[in-house]
Amino acid sequence: MPSVGNPNGPSKNRLAARASSARKERRKRSQAPKDKVAKADTTRGARPGLLPTSGPRAKLSAKKARKMEKRLAHAMKRKMEAEGEAEMKEVEGEKAEEVEMGDIQ
Repeated sequence: MPSVGNPNGPSKNRLAARASSARKERRKRSQAPKDKVAKADTTRGARPGLLPTSGPRAKLSAKKARKMEKRLAHAMKRKMEAEGEAEMKEVEGEKAEEVEMGDIQ
């Protein structure tokens, strides 16, 4: 009896054509620019090289940037204090040793 494929399934030609078109689409997508502006950002005024004027990706104003910097610095300070790392303070004994070594050299 001859070997015949499933008559209800796609032919080998169709399968090969589908695979090649999928490869072609995948190649197109990978070659597309990675820094393409999202459609949602475009509605907020974003263009290539320009961030949106509102929303989470909008540029921070200088005032808000300063405030954020202060908040981050304070958070780091709190974290260091919680871990037990205090600010570096010179101990009087160590300072005296440095002076003595300076006299020797």
